[in-house]
Amino acid sequence: MLYWLLKYVILGPLLKLIFRPQVEGLHHVPATGPVILASNHLSFSDSIFTPLIIPRKVTFVAKAEYFTGKGIKGWLTKMFFVGTGTIPVDRSGGQAARAALDTQLQVLRAGGVAGIYPEGTRSPDGRLYRGKTGVARLALESGAVVVPVAMLNADEIQPPGKLIPRIDRVRIRFGAPLDFTRYAGMAGDRFVERAVTDEIMYELMELSGREYVDVYAQKLKLVAA
Repeated sequence: MLYWLLKYVILGPLLKLIFRPQVEGLHHVPATGPVILASNHLSFSDSIFTPLIIPRKVTFVAKAEYFTGKGIKGWLTKMFFVGTGTIPVDRSGGQAARAALDTQLQVLRAGGVAGIYPEGTRSPDGRLYRGKTGVARLALESGAVVVPVAMLNADEIQPPGKLIPRIDRVRIRFGAPLDFTRYAGMAGDRFVERAVTDEIMYELMELSGREYVDVYAQKLKLVAA
């Protein structure tokens, strides 16, 4: 209930008025059935704008720490993520990735819409980085179509590290659904999963117009640190 109140009554109308979303290809998102929205990740605000303009509920996962903060800030953060349909996942330990996938699989098997960032983390510089194969595993195990979503200027509106966004028109582009049922029963094959992931990343590169770097963004961040 909180999700729909925020989206259509409390937060959504205000955000649409301020940021005036310019959306291309929204018709590519199926009205029913399981769908994976695979997006590039430029800004914290990506998880706000994508659900805002899609009529269906979109479920993302986020680290559990976002839901356990202390004080007023912690409470507000928790309410924000709960209200936007985000599910907490314990990302510590070796089973973290599997836990996140299992959570999203439950959403898809119930016929819902799962949002995922194949890069695994926000881009450090706006470029598109190598995708992790979790998105392929999710598609192959669920049988859901994958709709590529290109955030075109979210990093200009809210750059990493900036709390207050800049007022500008947010631009989002959706691509045609990708069907990977030809690989049915091949989940777990690392060559197939890499091929599926690379196809998704290629579509994101084409949609976004961003330079592609065949390196994991997280690895680059660790080197920079």
